[in-house]
Amino acid sequence: MTSPTPAHIIGLGAVSAYGWGRQALWNGLISGKSAAALLPGFGRTLDDPGWVASIADLGDPADGVTPFARAMRSAAREAIEDALERGWNPGARVGLIVASVLGDLDMYSMVTPGASGFSSRQYVAVTPSTPVSTLMTDYGFHGPAMTVSAMCTSGSAAVITAKTWLDSDMVDDVVVVAVDLSARREVVSMFVQLGVAITDTDPLSACRPFQEDSSGFIFGEAAIAMTLSRGTRVDRYGSVLGGALSHDGYHATSVDPSLTHVRGCVEQALSTARVTGDDIRYLNAHGPGTRQCDAAEGAIASEMLPNADVFSVKPLAGHCQAAAGMVELAATLLGYEHSEIPATPQTSTPRVSRLLDGRTPMESGLTLKTSLGMGGHNAALVVGGRESVD
Repeated sequence: MTSPTPAHIIGLGAVSAYGWGRQALWNGLISGKSAAALLPGFGRTLDDPGWVASIADLGDPADGVTPFARAMRSAAREAIEDALERGWNPGARVGLIVASVLGDLDMYSMVTPGASGFSSRQYVAVTPSTPVSTLMTDYGFHGPAMTVSAMCTSGSAAVITAKTWLDSDMVDDVVVVAVDLSARREVVSMFVQLGVAITDTDPLSACRPFQEDSSGFIFGEAAIAMTLSRGTRVDRYGSVLGGALSHDGYHATSVDPSLTHVRGCVEQALSTARVTGDDIRYLNAHGPGTRQCDAAEGAIASEMLPNADVFSVKPLAGHCQAAAGMVELAATLLGYEHSEIPATPQTSTPRVSRLLDGRTPMESGLTLKTSLGMGGHNAALVVGGRESVD
């Protein structure tokens, strides 16, 4: 990113395993209880249940024929209408960025038997471009629209891309939506086989970020949307001051143990925000409770962020894959709104100093949001509340 001009987050929408709407997400996070439930078919066999934080198939059928489309448009609509209520006056060039990895899995099951049996209307209803097109049409947006995919850093990468667009004057405003509804047995089982996802243990016992005896993460789903603008007269949740992306270029699943590019990503994010590690008050970690990721972010906290308290919401919301970064960023933004951090309660001995234990009053200061994606994707964002930016 080339400019330190803040990108203000002025609207927020959410669909999560806690329910539909940002209030449901906040209520769930501050409960200190996981959104996961024992669902049939996710255990060791098809007859066994397993813990998964899955979105209930609800929503407005007018938003699309699949849960993915409904969740995407519902979250986006909430973020847009929230921004309008806060005083947003959309510019002539409103862009849209959608973050996703596997996309709409229901679309494939509907199309693969053969499109020849579809009418034109049925086929168009399940094409990936349709939710994007209808959303842009509904609101008369005419800026660029695109999809971003960077594994578990996709949501954070989308927010960084949105700020880049704003900095380069390509757009006046941007709506960012990260969607992941991939909690299917065939998908979850692959992560279980890799040794990182856990379905047979209570979530707060299985996923213990930066604590002893952590086994991995609980799989989750979410659709999170944010409206970003450079306008300063709008009531905002917080502001993105800087960000960076990098790639390890090391291994298909493992983090480069040298942490060269993880550290470099954090350093660049701090530099673009024109702050130092000493200025960071909180580390909103990727924190999946896996050995490699926790070790990497623990090193960042201890070596680069001497004043930062650390927290992760992975045991609560679940690991929402493409939407993970934005679920976690939403936790910080709602924390600014309510002056409280919805940290996960500790259930074991901490392995990093300054690990927050449950709901904690939020003090003034900047937050570093880190995301580490499978295959070597790294992302870091510096965000602040109104009192930290004004």
